[in-house]
Amino acid sequence: MRSFRQLGNISGFRLVFHAWSFHIIVGCKVFRDEPIELCLNGKWILQNSNGSLSFPAEVPGCVHSTLLKQGFIQDPYFRFNDVAYRWIVLDNWTYSTSFSPSIELRAKQRVVLVFDGVDTVSTISLNGVVVGRTDNMFRRYEFSIGKLLRGQNTVDVRLLSPVEYSSGRSQAHSSYTVPPDCPPPVQKGECHVNFIRKTQSSFSWDWGPSFPTMGLWKSVGLEAFDALRLTHLSIVPVYNSTLSQWVMEVEILFDAVEQITLQVSLLMVELWTEETFIVQILPGKQHKSSLSLHVNKSSPVELWWPSGHGQQPSYHLRVTGAMMGGNVILKMDRQVYFRTVELVQEIIAGSPGLSFYFRVNRKPIFLKGSNWIPAHVLQDLVSPAVIRNLLQSAIDANMNALRVWGGGVYEQDLFYDLCDEMGILIWQDFMFACALYPTESDFIETIIEEVIQQVRRLKSHPSIIVWSGNNENEAALATDWFKIPVAQRPQYYTDYVSLYVDNIRTIVLKEDSSRPFLVSSPTNGAETEREGWVSRDPYNLHYGDTHFYNYTHDCWDWSALPRTRFASEYGFQSWPSFSTLQKVSIPEDWSYGSIFSSHRQHHADGNQQMLRQAKLHYRLPDSPDQLQRYKDTLYITQVMQAQCIKTQTEFYRCSQSEVIEGKGHTMGALYWQLNDIWQGPSWSSIEFGGKWKMLHYFAQEFFSPLLPVGFEDQGVLVVYAVSDLTYNLPLRAVVSVYGWSSLDPVCIVVSGTVLIGGGSAVVIHKQPIKALLAECGGGSCTRYTCLLTYHLEDVNGSQRGPINHLFLSSPNVAQGMLRPNITFSVQQDEVGQYSIKLQSSAVAAFVWLDALDVPGRFSANGFLMVTRNRTVSFLPWGPTSTQQLAQGLTITSLRDVY
Repeated sequence: MRSFRQLGNISGFRLVFHAWSFHIIVGCKVFRDEPIELCLNGKWILQNSNGSLSFPAEVPGCVHSTLLKQGFIQDPYFRFNDVAYRWIVLDNWTYSTSFSPSIELRAKQRVVLVFDGVDTVSTISLNGVVVGRTDNMFRRYEFSIGKLLRGQNTVDVRLLSPVEYSSGRSQAHSSYTVPPDCPPPVQKGECHVNFIRKTQSSFSWDWGPSFPTMGLWKSVGLEAFDALRLTHLSIVPVYNSTLSQWVMEVEILFDAVEQITLQVSLLMVELWTEETFIVQILPGKQHKSSLSLHVNKSSPVELWWPSGHGQQPSYHLRVTGAMMGGNVILKMDRQVYFRTVELVQEIIAGSPGLSFYFRVNRKPIFLKGSNWIPAHVLQDLVSPAVIRNLLQSAIDANMNALRVWGGGVYEQDLFYDLCDEMGILIWQDFMFACALYPTESDFIETIIEEVIQQVRRLKSHPSIIVWSGNNENEAALATDWFKIPVAQRPQYYTDYVSLYVDNIRTIVLKEDSSRPFLVSSPTNGAETEREGWVSRDPYNLHYGDTHFYNYTHDCWDWSALPRTRFASEYGFQSWPSFSTLQKVSIPEDWSYGSIFSSHRQHHADGNQQMLRQAKLHYRLPDSPDQLQRYKDTLYITQVMQAQCIKTQTEFYRCSQSEVIEGKGHTMGALYWQLNDIWQGPSWSSIEFGGKWKMLHYFAQEFFSPLLPVGFEDQGVLVVYAVSDLTYNLPLRAVVSVYGWSSLDPVCIVVSGTVLIGGGSAVVIHKQPIKALLAECGGGSCTRYTCLLTYHLEDVNGSQRGPINHLFLSSPNVAQGMLRPNITFSVQQDEVGQYSIKLQSSAVAAFVWLDALDVPGRFSANGFLMVTRNRTVSFLPWGPTSTQQLAQGLTITSLRDVY
């Protein structure tokens, strides 16, 4: 398709930043000769308020990472350094640099000083003259400086202590308090984080330390031009059902010195589609042109799919701009993906309330995944390799979705690029969490700019399927977390609606109509809106999404779990492995009751909660050797966590096709949380440094596209077949009964064949357990001496999906459990992968392989071993050898820890 269109003058939006735009600083790459860019990244000077400390500092960077690189402080994560280094954030710091721009740059009509990210409150001066101020870590700032430029120039960025600033803002808000004032004492954090627009968890959280960072955490530079620069470009493919045609919604923002007529061409070679537009641009900033490229109907479009449901094909849109009658002055190619997304909230037959699920390309998708938190308290230390490894770990565990949690950061561009490439769906929170917020005009103003910039930066990504206004703030207000007197509550309700509805929601709907918006999580969705944006019961299981935590009930008891429409948070803590903790501790710390263990635990009563939950089903470690008992206890917390989350996730997956007492039709399971921010106890499935916990190996199986799930319901074994496939498949269940004392099955029961529909969970086998045990081995099996495994087979007898298990009694009362005495040998193949051959003398539960200081990943871990031999592969992340791996390898099973 080719056409030619005339567009009128379009203007009026605030200046924003798009990380892919043609005319920006991204790691100091210059994209064309005109305009001129001068990168100011690199060596600056950093000093504290009285000048007693002064160091070379790398930009991008922060104060903490500078002090670390200069050897002035140790690893901030070592032992108690999170408290020992509190002095850093109570001081004010100044970044300074000098530069000499070229004559050509100084001669330009407009010169702009650009800060892609300042953390957080600063005054910026050029040659001693204040050119601007910042108060928001999540914004890009630009300051016009042309008249101040000289041959030699100095830039000073004076950063205020975020702790002192937040305290001052809170005190100035004297008419009423905005809770919470401070985090719980167990978190060892700072107060009033809700009064500053920076990473909310940087003042501490229940899984991480307090490091309120300060610095220039993104690129800095100059942009100079005579006529025109492009400041933003986004491309959102939208399917127009009326036209039965894809339309590329292209948004371009310009900054012009003079009136310009520009000819803009949009070309998609693969789809034989091209259109040219005449754009009139008036002098001034932020002239927005919205262009629509209609994709040729005769060109078939391949759709982008979530991981596990199809491929992630991309196309390329070429954007060129030329002065009328002149040369091309801008040219760029953009990657484009085609997909549709809907949040379906509709009546469910036989149930009150509404459904809550996502359709991608008109197909219902069960979201399987976790929640993402910042990968490090010092964002400049988050490398591309760290991001890639964590996201690949999500894919390798059969996840298709992550929720970017609202107390962290809007992630770097690479994160979203990789999610696009890998097919990871993103639930994107705005950065507000577990607090109420002030609504002064200047606070609202900076938030408005934050939201505009972030939506424009991110909306081109197909991976983002929903915007959410905040984390848990509706629930905090509705269920009175902060004990607000009844007479004062209307003020807080008004503030809540003003911030998230009147401002953030309004902006998002205006800037991006291609995906849904939710005001909070958890929320009742459409019902919350009907009730005036703060629901009477945000945890109503007939609507929306649910966050569920209960550390006192038996996590094996599936009947106590919420049969929700969508589980967006749930979890249990565990400790990381000893090899991870060893890096930040010393021998006196290596006991569960040490001061270090207490210091690292930021969740009230968390260490004892883990042991109480573990004690319900396992014997607690009792080695007389303190170090061995410590290692065993770390192991048992991971066993507990993995089995708890397994039970809960499998329950949610089984509930997708059921509605019981009006509840069910569950279409999402995102456990809390994927990654860790430091080496300490948390809800994560991946340790800081990338090592998988037992939970993540379990996730690899409980998120399998085909999964057998077994529960005991009033004495009856119920086996489901859960399918994420796109097609129907005849399957049968194969149930094997094993005695704890033998590696030979007592008996095997095969169910009838059932046609399992794609995207469903179906009961495939039922049998009273008493009858099953009576039939096996002449009644030699009891609940205490035997256990079950089960798997799915197709009509050809081929196993489909993983082998699952069901304990008929808690292992702590099981009879006949023997030490398995597992031995191993290690071999390397021709492609560098290692095979570990295991041999066991008895049934072994929760077999855990640990390579200690050899970084890498096993093909399986934490498994139930009911065969004499099993081979597990190990993929190292760096150079190693057979000898090194064999020397570092340890193997632990449940029976080995007592």
